[in-house]
Amino acid sequence: MKVHIYVEGGGRGAPDKECRAGFRALLENAKLNGRMLQIVPGGSRAETFKDFQNAMAEAGRSYYPVLLVDSETAVTTDPWTHLKNRKDDQWKRPRGTAEDQAQLMVQCMETWIVADRGTLRRVFGQGFRENALPAMNDLENKSKDDVQNGLERATEGCKGPYKKGKRSFRVVAELDAGVLKDQLPHFERLHEMLNRRLAE
Repeated sequence: MKVHIYVEGGGRGAPDKECRAGFRALLENAKLNGRMLQIVPGGSRAETFKDFQNAMAEAGRSYYPVLLVDSETAVTTDPWTHLKNRKDDQWKRPRGTAEDQAQLMVQCMETWIVADRGTLRRVFGQGFRENALPAMNDLENKSKDDVQNGLERATEGCKGPYKKGKRSFRVVAELDAGVLKDQLPHFERLHEMLNRRLAE
């Protein structure tokens, strides 16, 4: 089955292309069938959910829509309940939507990035300060601010320091999916779902 992933991030023009390329490279690195995967950058969080809702409402579609957004905070419930209960979202699960059609980057995309220290050392090189990053244990419970601020501090002395946007998606493209599966339960959940749905 074809899977379309509606992912938070990107925007018009170059950011959209960088977002699509970054996530596609990561998932292909995870040994998933890239020919059956389509990455659909949604821009803002709200716009991404709207695109997903529209896909769910499309009659006779030949693909499986999946929503992929930052959790923004720690996750203590299933993803749909988290998105419904979160004050700034309050999203209702669309009718006919499966449990696995909501996937979360916990707590943000940068958590995926800081999980792969080997890639960070290689990509940022001289000046990279690994000790500025949050500790590896229980990364998904490290706050979004701690993760993002730590990543910026760790790379501020590098030739190309980390910033949200184009550079962030280029780093995502370099990540080792095996490392992410080992460190991040919600990335492992995403990978398991894609393996299963793409094989249908």
